Amino acid sequence: MLAPADLTRHFRARGLKVTPQRQLLFKLLHDNATHPTAEALFATASAMMPGISLRTVYQTLNDLAAMGELQVLQSGNGATRFDPNVSEHHHALCDRCGELHDVYVEAVDELHVRNLDGFVIDRAGIVFGGLCAPCQSALAKKSQRNKNCITNKELPQ
Repeated sequence: MLAPADLTRHFRARGLKVTPQRQLLFKLLHDNATHPTAEALFATASAMMPGISLRTVYQTLNDLAAMGELQVLQSGNGATRFDPNVSEHHHALCDRCGELHDVYVEAVDELHVRNLDGFVIDRAGIVFGGLCAPCQSALAKKSQRNKNCITNKELPQ
């Protein structure tokens, strides 16, 4: 995604209004690797600028997506996420916490895809599902606590 000052110029060149609310959203999205939902971005923006509307957030996100400055992603739970990283990349989605991370896949153009039935591919988006490191750690700790509880109950008194 372009820097906030460049986005301001691009919006004006397209005849779009550039408000303080939009400028705040440009800043919040720039170099943002969290893939926020509109609602999460709205919550952050509201804390910094009370009175900003969810409609403004959605309209700005839609305008940025139409300009090619954001990728729009559908995550596993049905939520729409926005990715300011418009370079060619893919994603890893944690099944437990829903975190979405950028990943880079080599040789995507060498994949062999079957059953396309005449469908012509012009882009590919891969989402790897599994557990992120923090969730793996949390589950391992929970599992260990459960083992300790069972062991302690089984001890003679």
